[in-house]
Amino acid sequence: MADSEGVLFGMGNPLLDISATVDKSFLEAYKLDANNAILAGEEHLPLFDEMTQKYECDYIAGGATQNSVRTAQWLLGKSKITTYIGCIGQDKYADLLINAATSEGLRVNYLQTSEQPTGTCAVLLTDKHRSLVANLGAAEHYKEEHLLKEENWHWVEKAKIYYSSGYFLKVSPSSMMTVAKHSHENGKIFATNISAPYLITLVKDDMMRIFPYIDILFGNETEFGVFAEEHGYGTTDLKVIGKRVAAMPKINPNYPRIVIITQSQEPVLVFRDGECTEYPVPYLNQEEIVDSNGAGDAFAGGYLSQLVQGNSISECVRCGIYAARVILQRSGITFPAQHDFK
Repeated sequence: MADSEGVLFGMGNPLLDISATVDKSFLEAYKLDANNAILAGEEHLPLFDEMTQKYECDYIAGGATQNSVRTAQWLLGKSKITTYIGCIGQDKYADLLINAATSEGLRVNYLQTSEQPTGTCAVLLTDKHRSLVANLGAAEHYKEEHLLKEENWHWVEKAKIYYSSGYFLKVSPSSMMTVAKHSHENGKIFATNISAPYLITLVKDDMMRIFPYIDILFGNETEFGVFAEEHGYGTTDLKVIGKRVAAMPKINPNYPRIVIITQSQEPVLVFRDGECTEYPVPYLNQEEIVDSNGAGDAFAGGYLSQLVQGNSISECVRCGIYAARVILQRSGITFPAQHDFK
């Protein structure tokens, strides 16, 4: 299956990460903290052009789902094994984003709009600190009619595995449901990610509508703790929570839901068929950790890269841990030229 073009299909909120080492005075000029993440206000919008003119910048295809798909593409190696869709603008940042994604081997079928700028995230580095300023722009304006166009739906039909982060439920829940139903009707695999605690309440109704179609659900210990609280589980025991989530009603009982809970350096918990399996995470010294942002996305991508090859759950988890460790030891969601996963 891993040799199949377009075997993994992702859809999400694409951002162009613009990364540069900047002076502290640059942060001060925009009233930014050295180690924080914010959504851009009107006062921050000039920042993006200014930093590209003032500093040497790296341009990286970003956004949670795109990061996972990029990770899988890196591990699989063969060009265009993955397909990714989302909404971008018609501007210089769109061109940079398309180049960044395709240079890593992704097939990107972006919806391009003239009404919104391409989503960008400024990554401002000072010493060991990282200040993030995101302007979501076009990323929040994807339309299902783009998905249903023949040239895009072709890649939905060709794929065997689908992945979209929970953030996309805020943008185009109908697109996620359409793909989830197609996956079920054609005996394929639909995977998603809780992605952030606030989404559990913000998009609760849409999340519950799509839940019966979820074959694989990723999330961390905080997210599952909030999920349990929101749904009145009355416990903080992750092993109880994981089993209950895995046992929630499912349209296709022939493929029991897999629930995967990551918890930083603690073991990864995998739930299926009423059982919980723990996978130890090799210890990483704090001095070796450069940047924790995107480690969860990388874990999902690593897992999916082995799933498309038909490998066991244990092998999928092992690769997820490997991918997360690689990202933890690098600045931003970037990859070495070659991986050494065996």
